[in-house]
Amino acid sequence: MTAVKHDRVFLDKQHPAAYRALNGLGLKAREAAEEAGFDRKFVELINVRVSQINGCAYCLNMHVKMALDAGESQQRLAVLTAWRDTALFSEQERAALTLAESITDLPPHELAEHDYAFARQRLTADQTSAISWVVLTMNAFNRLSIVSQHPVRPDSSDWTPGS
Repeated sequence: MTAVKHDRVFLDKQHPAAYRALNGLGLKAREAAEEAGFDRKFVELINVRVSQINGCAYCLNMHVKMALDAGESQQRLAVLTAWRDTALFSEQERAALTLAESITDLPPHELAEHDYAFARQRLTADQTSAISWVVLTMNAFNRLSIVSQHPVRPDSSDWTPGS
């Protein structure tokens, strides 16, 4: 197999102090989510959904593994893109997913207002803010990885040559 030349700058490597600051923001967002009552499993589910919308393969690879490690089910991850069509998510989770999608997609004003109102009817101010910070931070990480074209390498635990 021939190595592919990577001509993109890895932004995290080029300016590590900026990356450390983003990482710090990510940790604070996760802390806020935990303080607002969202466990690590659900934060990772939100990270996966945001990464699906943005098409970030690197972040999807990482956060699906992290969600599974945190106890998220394979079934819920498998249907996450169609979460509205299942009964697998609680009202609070649906509100958080609605907010996450709206913040990521930035729909027209009327739809954004509808999404926000739906979320606020089901989430406290702390929960709304915490989920918003998780989503904003994940969007930044997605863009960092997409712009840098961070590679997804085969996982040696589930990959064999020729498969």
